[in-house]
This record gives sequence, C-alpha cells and structure tokens, in this order.
Amino acid sequence: LSDNFGTPESFSGGYLIDFETPMGERITYGPFPVGRQLANLMQSTSGFIPVMSPHVEESALCATCHTLYTPYLDNDGQIAGEFPEQTVFLEWLNSEFATAQSCQNCHMPAAEGKVRISNIGGNPKEPFMQHNFVGGNAYMIQMLSQYWDDLQVTASSEHFNDTLNRISDQLANKTARVSIEEAQLTDSQLHVNVLVENQVGHKLPTGFPSRRAWLHFVVYDASRNVIFDSGGFDQFGEISGNDNDIDASQYETHYEVIDNPGQVQIYEAILHDVDSEVTTTLLRSAGYLKDNRLLPLGFDVGAVNEDIEVSGTAAQDTDFIGGSDKVRYVIDVSAVEMPLTVKVELLYQSVGYRWAMNLERYNAPEPERFREYYLSVPNLPVVIGEVEAVIGNQP
Repeated sequence: LSDNFGTPESFSGGYLIDFETPMGERITYGPFPVGRQLANLMQSTSGFIPVMSPHVEESALCATCHTLYTPYLDNDGQIAGEFPEQTVFLEWLNSEFATAQSCQNCHMPAAEGKVRISNIGGNPKEPFMQHNFVGGNAYMIQMLSQYWDDLQVTASSEHFNDTLNRISDQLANKTARVSIEEAQLTDSQLHVNVLVENQVGHKLPTGFPSRRAWLHFVVYDASRNVIFDSGGFDQFGEISGNDNDIDASQYETHYEVIDNPGQVQIYEAILHDVDSEVTTTLLRSAGYLKDNRLLPLGFDVGAVNEDIEVSGTAAQDTDFIGGSDKVRYVIDVSAVEMPLTVKVELLYQSVGYRWAMNLERYNAPEPERFREYYLSVPNLPVVIGEVEAVIGNQP
C-alpha cells in the first residue's frame, strides 16, 4: 500500500513493492481483522504479518494494471507519445457504479456461506470473495484447452470447463440486454428500433482492444426464409459485410439507421497510427478512429477526458448515451409473406478476425503459431443478449 494508490502514478503497473522490510517482517493485506495470536502464528509459519486493509476491496487496486498506457512509435521508430490501451478503471470512475460496486463485486463473486481461510485456526469468515476473476475471454480458454500439451498447460479439463461455465454465465446473464423497443409495419417497409443496454460498470467491450461486440439482426418470412441478415459470421469469426474484416485499411462506421445487410453495428475500438491509418499494432497505435463501445450507466459523453471519450460518428448520435444505444433498422417487405419473425442477438468476441489475420505479416514463430491455433479453433462469438418477436398477421 502506498501514497500513489488510485492515482495516475499507480497506473500501467506503477504499484510499489517493498524491498526494504526484511523477510519475516513483511506485511500481507486482507479484508478481515486478524487477532494477535493468529498473526504471530502466521508470521512464524509463512514469514508474513497479516494486516486488515480496505484497499484490497477497492477498484483502485485493479487500476494499477487495468489502466494501461503504452508507448507508440512514429515512422522513424522513435517514441512519439502514449496511447490509452485500456482504461477500465477510468471508465468505471465515470459511471454510476463508482459509488455502488467495485470491480471485485463483479469479478470476484462471493462464496456461499462462511469460509475457513486458514488451516491454522480462526473462525470462518464471510463474505469470502472467490478468486476466480471471472472475465469474458472464452475463446482463449478454448484455445488453451485444445492445445494444452503443446502449450504445457497444467490445468485439467475440469478446470477449463469450470472456467468456461463461469465466463458463459457472466456474459449471458450479467453483461447486457437487448430489446425491441418499437416495430412498425407498413405495406412496403418494416421499421424496428433495437435498444441495447450495458449492464456493466465500464465500456462494453473493454480492456485489450481486440475485443468487439455486434448486433446480429435477422428477419424471416412466414416460411422461415431469411429476407434480411445483418451481422452474420463464419467459423473464423469474420463478420459478413464488415469493412475491416474484408480490408485491413477500412472499418465499419457507427450507425444510427441500418437499411442494408452490408451494414453492421459493431461496438469496437479502431486504432490509428501517426499517419491516421488503421492499425492493430499497439506500438503504432496513436489514437482511436472509432470508439463506440457501449458506455456504462451514468457516463457523461461531454464531461470525460480524451482518453475515454467517444470517437468517430457515435459522438454525434444522440441515442448513444451512458448505459445504452438505439439502432433503427429499415427493411423492404413489399413482397414478403407475413407474419415476420425478427431475431436480434448481441454477440461478443474477444479476438476480432482482423487482429488475428494481421499477424500474417510478421515472419516470426510466435505469431505464426498463434495463427495456426486460430485457424483450427472456431472463433464463434458468445451470445450476450437476444430477443425474438413476431410482427404482422397472416394474410
């Protein structure tokens, strides 16, 4: 614990390690009070003195690593500045969650009942926060599970399955909601307003910028034929119609209205280099061309600093606000058999297709190895919200 805790000096791994206190007298922090007798016993057996401190339950603890600024290079290979690679703590700080829930509340869920935390004595404690650190990176867990021998992973298949189940539950039930706010049908057109609500205390997705979420919007006719499909995907995680997946120099804009299946609402960070060209190389990333990741509730678009601001056309969308976004779909149904079925999914992917494909340009064993894994493990997105509705009547 130090004076810089929760300040910019502590970000990017700026935590302090005590090298001065001799071994046998160093402090270890926890959320529970410890009596002198047990503290002396732990010191004699482990060499550490247990001390109760509230900082282990505060989001500022997580900020030391999860608010990360990385240097970026100019065309001469010289450091030209710093880039906010991930700003989870700052996003949380500018949300309603900052006064209600810490990072630990969501990512370290409490165990049921009281837990004995020491095998040398003491009464059982509660609440005891499970050290699972639940996140959303299901794909990497699948990759590690498939190539466990090659990667010398020591976890068992049971461990992988348990982790995947926790991730799936977190993403499907505690991340976002999708609803059809309004649907209007005329003789020639179907208008559907889709509302996406962010339930987490930071941008969605947040963290490493390879992550993305998008809307898969499908309309079926009475015979279950697809008449409109925006946001479809293949086994490699490529999104149909996404300009960035098709061409590394392009990207999909933020939409207020979608009336063409080639348009897709993707909530993502698109990075640019010193020449304002699209990049997925962190050491070349100087800023954001697009950042329309879903905002947490309470986030004031006009009152935050540039490191966490909305970038691109989403900044002018009055329906893109703290906690939600609204997208209007317009579909030609002039010669379609009624009734119609509308299905909407909010999909999540921790490794975007372009991020993996761009590794092809690097002639080195590590990226080649990762691409080999990537092409063999289906990069199917996780459904984190969905809704279906029947619209119109049988003729």
